Amino acid sequence: MALALPPCPPSLKSIQHFLKLATEHDTRDPVISYWSRLTALQTGLTLDKSSKEALAVLLPLMDWLEKEKTDNQENEAIAHEVVASAHVENYAMKLFLVADKQDRAANFGKNVVKCFYSAGILFDVMQTFGPLTPENAHYRKYAKMKAAYIHNCLKNGETPIAGPLADGDDEDNEGEEPNEEHQEDVPVIPVNPPSAPAPAPAVAPAPAAAMSNMNISNPGTSPTLSYDKVARAQKLCKYAISALDYQDTKTAVENLTKALHLVQTGEELVVGDKAHR
Repeated sequence: MALALPPCPPSLKSIQHFLKLATEHDTRDPVISYWSRLTALQTGLTLDKSSKEALAVLLPLMDWLEKEKTDNQENEAIAHEVVASAHVENYAMKLFLVADKQDRAANFGKNVVKCFYSAGILFDVMQTFGPLTPENAHYRKYAKMKAAYIHNCLKNGETPIAGPLADGDDEDNEGEEPNEEHQEDVPVIPVNPPSAPAPAPAVAPAPAAAMSNMNISNPGTSPTLSYDKVARAQKLCKYAISALDYQDTKTAVENLTKALHLVQTGEELVVGDKAHR
């Protein structure tokens, strides 16, 4: 359901990009719309919850979120944070990979800027579910940096450098944001059911809270893995695949190593552990 809000006052300027992304996805992907607006509300309440102008935005936003959650109780990506986190992450990575593929092919344009920028915002939205993993924090920083860099090059009539930039260029563009008024809408990205965390049971999935207590036994001498650890191993493998999509072999190897160690031992690989390098 679409939501019409008054313009954000200066005190709530930093939540505008969440609201804009939500509006773009009202009919395209209601899950993205819901969590983008929830992030806007949570952020807005920390900035200004007393001024008349801020309340004119936040109170209708709060009412909308309550109604949407009530009306979509059977939508697990709205009702359950575990499913929601995977859905948002999956969508963010698809936008990121669309932009990265175009960027590496030197097909620069406003649409590439928009995809990188929107992916960065969605990684911000993921912080609603808890701290970002190091991998997602990397994608978030890279997406925002690339969006700002390409936008500034196009604005100044310069030709952007395709692919990853030097460290100095990362620092020069960090913190800058492209002007959204001159960007195109986010392209339609078909979102498949998230691949992680999600084993593929033949029966209907149990609620997330119940599934976290499940144990999955492997044959032979392998340890018994909880559902959470299986989900974590799947996510690490997905990170590796995503890294290979844009030729980041170092990150791919690191994540595959972590996944293998987790499956073999049932424990997370400690950073700096050289036994499995």
